[in-house]
Amino acid sequence: MKYDVIVIGGGPSGLMAAIAAGEKGARVLLVDKGEKLGRKLAISGGGRCNVTNRLSIDEIIQHIPGNGRFLYSAFSEFNNEDIIQFFEKLGVQLKEEDHGRMFPVNDKAQSVVDALLTRLNQLNVTIYKNAPVADVLYEEGHTAGIQLKDGQTFEANALVIAVGGKSVPHTGSTGDGYAWAKKAGHTITELFPTEVPVLSNEPFIKAKTLQGLSLRDISLSVLNPKGKPLITHRMDMIFTHFGISGPAVLRCSQFVVKAMKKWNLHEVTMQLDVLPDQNKEEVFQMLMKEIKAEPKKAIKNTLKGLVPERYLHFLLERSGIDLQEQGAMLSHEKIRRLAELCKDFRFTVNGTQPLEKAFVTGGGVSVKEIHPKEMASKLMDGLYFCGEILDIHGYTGGYNITSALVTGRLAGMNAAAFSKNK
Repeated sequence: MKYDVIVIGGGPSGLMAAIAAGEKGARVLLVDKGEKLGRKLAISGGGRCNVTNRLSIDEIIQHIPGNGRFLYSAFSEFNNEDIIQFFEKLGVQLKEEDHGRMFPVNDKAQSVVDALLTRLNQLNVTIYKNAPVADVLYEEGHTAGIQLKDGQTFEANALVIAVGGKSVPHTGSTGDGYAWAKKAGHTITELFPTEVPVLSNEPFIKAKTLQGLSLRDISLSVLNPKGKPLITHRMDMIFTHFGISGPAVLRCSQFVVKAMKKWNLHEVTMQLDVLPDQNKEEVFQMLMKEIKAEPKKAIKNTLKGLVPERYLHFLLERSGIDLQEQGAMLSHEKIRRLAELCKDFRFTVNGTQPLEKAFVTGGGVSVKEIHPKEMASKLMDGLYFCGEILDIHGYTGGYNITSALVTGRLAGMNAAAFSKNK
């Protein structure tokens, strides 16, 4: 059986590619190895599906530290505002939340998946589920088709590989596409976990002293060997039984991985500032004022509410201060030490959880080998890539799905156009 376009992978980029090709009048076959299409979409955003982000293009690209600049050309063709219009045309009303994140009004990710599946149906896209691909077929420098594991083969002039990376493998992203890209001559840059919890062997982590403690609106930095910040993120975090997690940590995680690799380190130092709106001197003066107001009170009660109680007790002990000690009895030196720790608590981390536990895969098909306006391979005629298989990775907050939908749209449109011209 021959199709104009075959799309492998039923995640966000694959669904968008199949729709885009169908809207261009192509006969499209969408194959996925799983039972359900859109599994990653259905669990994204905590089951609410953060479909895109309404920040400016420049800001979105800043939030995609892994080759985000490659997407400038793609955004000139189809951007985040186009994504919003696309879903609203399909009947999915969206609402804007903090930091520009866009969600369905009904807070149901499944409604996004259902709208995409309905559109595929309207366009008469042929869908094969539970259909793992054994091989992608190339002939004399161009795509020829695919062979399924059950032995069936399908021909096509154009092929879109949209099988994701290696993160969240229970949704079907198990890295199948890298071999097919390599077979076409593509370079796969080193894969690594991003948006992933971070591990630490610090004694206070091992002792679970702070396990389960959340800190709100803190500033967290990854330091280079000279103690200078490589990156700083101001968000929330949580201490865990194995290290640290939460939004600020997930965003810092890829810089931990990169620092360990770049300087061949076993450990990287992180810096936590729990009072980012004040400098060290201001924190010291504030502590002194509180103590002078109630000099006879136990210090743990005087400073209650400054930071979460468990963290306050932890910092007091680190400063050599007895929790029951009266404020008036404390030396300036100890109070200054406490102020410093509020602003600059340093601890070491020794890596991240594995790629399978990451939200996003870093690395992938080298973008140097892809036409940025078309998502077409520069090495194999009729071959297109989109989504997380590409070496593009962003922070959580709608940036990865935006990249997937934009690259999927371009891959599908251009695959259809290529096929029609054959």
